[in-house]
Amino acid sequence: MGFVSKADAQEMLLALKARLASFGLMLHEGKTRLIEFGRFAALSRQRRGERRPETFAFLGFTHYCGQTRDGRFIVKHKTEGKRLTRKLTALRQEAWRLMHESLATQHEWFAAVLRGHYGYYGRPHNYPALNGFYREVRRTWLRCLRRRSQKSRRMGWSEFETLMARFRLPLPRNTRTWAQARI
Repeated sequence: MGFVSKADAQEMLLALKARLASFGLMLHEGKTRLIEFGRFAALSRQRRGERRPETFAFLGFTHYCGQTRDGRFIVKHKTEGKRLTRKLTALRQEAWRLMHESLATQHEWFAAVLRGHYGYYGRPHNYPALNGFYREVRRTWLRCLRRRSQKSRRMGWSEFETLMARFRLPLPRNTRTWAQARI
């Protein structure tokens, strides 16, 4: 929830706690906090001698205060680091399991993973994280191909690029427009 004044935010937090308590529920203290966020947060924190405004994680994204090219305020989103690490770990385990499948099967699976990732995380300002995920998927596939046999251990990036010309992986792209970017 967003509020203009700190007093309104504190009042709402108390009211929300009371409302949930009437149903026997409570807020998770580790996931509920008040932070200074918004257009003037950076200026007010800078005046007080503090660092940049805090960020928060929600729905797999880290939300942070940013600026457009012409200096206007914007809320930016990037892939949450913990989620990205967890996804890459699971991807490596599944790729290891599929190591001895045919190249067409492996390609189909890697392409589906990338399309799904781009579909969810493909937001404006998140391209660096999408590109990093794409590079890690390629590196993981090459590593699995090198482990298939003793003969393929010598496969280098040039041979892998030749293979990639035949089995193209989807390139990183923003799948959401600015109009769809709002959560």
